[in-house]
Amino acid sequence: MMKNPLVLQTDFGLSDGAVNAMYGVSISVDPNLKIYDLTHDIPPFNIWDASYRLSQTIDYWPEGTIFISVVDPGVGTDRLSVVAKTKSNHYIVTPNNGTLTHIADRIGITEVRIIDEKVNRLPRSGESYTFHGRDVYAYTGARLAAGNINYEGVGPSIDISEIITLPLPGSSSENGIILGNIDILDVRFGNLWTNIDRQMFIQEGYFYGDWVEVSIENERKKKYQNHILFGRSFAETRLGEPLLFVNSLDKLAVAINQGSFANAYQIETGSDWRIYITKSKQKN
Repeated sequence: MMKNPLVLQTDFGLSDGAVNAMYGVSISVDPNLKIYDLTHDIPPFNIWDASYRLSQTIDYWPEGTIFISVVDPGVGTDRLSVVAKTKSNHYIVTPNNGTLTHIADRIGITEVRIIDEKVNRLPRSGESYTFHGRDVYAYTGARLAAGNINYEGVGPSIDISEIITLPLPGSSSENGIILGNIDILDVRFGNLWTNIDRQMFIQEGYFYGDWVEVSIENERKKKYQNHILFGRSFAETRLGEPLLFVNSLDKLAVAINQGSFANAYQIETGSDWRIYITKSKQKN
């Protein structure tokens, strides 16, 4: 029987044995499983980032892929452990704590099942309440990927309305003024990725080579305001200069040429980080 890929995401990091233990549990279920890492560098407890990274990645994996996402500040509480089936026919094993926000909005979820821990829990782990990533999620995800259980074997179905989601600001445009959200960082380089579609930007009359005024606010406190070039690539700016560009997801992004915009201006991500873009008459 063909095995489905198993993809792991956590906020555990790789400095101890936590992720390795999840691998071990999965391989113990079936040594022929193919296991891959999405990331284990989600900022600790940051459910928003976990939700975004799933949405960023899922389209590029074949149908039937099992994703395990463990960013779980509520571990040991009465929050539900679930497996969600998406409209794209992928499965996400996760706490029901907001991790499904971006997937539910952009792709859609067709069914949600609670993990029945009487059946789908690592044997002899019943007294552990703080490592569900290993004892419940890795074990259930591996059993599902290996075909040891089908989706119905996960546990009882619940209504999709019970999915917990985080506030998800949209983007908007009017008379050349664009409002959006700082959704995520291109972490290694410190670029800001917004939720503003390139098409929206173009429809409002912006073109490559234009200068725009960019303002960034957090809880109505202005964190940044400047005139920035809208360019195709970093080659159009000098070292240390800012640039507005289109990222790999066809969204607008803000960067500093060979610098970290996020670090330079202490910009973070989430529903309360907003960006405003307007036309500028400035030209260098």
